[in-house]
Amino acid sequence: MEARMGNPAFVVPGAMQALQALGKSVAGAGLPKELLDLVYMRASQINGCGVCLELHGRDLKKNGESDERVWALAGWRDAPWFSDAERAALALTEAVTRLADRPEAVSDAIWDEAARHFDERQLGGLVLAIASINVWNRLNASTRQVAGAWTP
Repeated sequence: MEARMGNPAFVVPGAMQALQALGKSVAGAGLPKELLDLVYMRASQINGCGVCLELHGRDLKKNGESDERVWALAGWRDAPWFSDAERAALALTEAVTRLADRPEAVSDAIWDEAARHFDERQLGGLVLAIASINVWNRLNASTRQVAGAWTP
């Protein structure tokens, strides 16, 4: 497999810095790193982004995530290893990632459940995190970036 071009975040001046600034903002929203990595991994599963799956899978394992949770993430609704807050974040991740799949992109029920577990700053950070990983997934998938190519 070969990339169609260099990653646009590296090719377009200022793009990487802007995306990194967004990531830094998300990191300061008061959400656990483990939760963010689950969100990043789940959106990347939906979008089929091998680069992000490899990267965030590594991060999850490096930070002590259990094999069961990593393996069952795509089926989180039927797995006992996720908290109610994680389930709310994962449901929001799926809704925001799949905006066109339903008449109401993000239902009140999904939003209200997330808002029950996260304060406004955290919820804002969660929405930004989901938007950010979707940007990365789209950059990588559309230009056929190669999973593992950036891994030492």
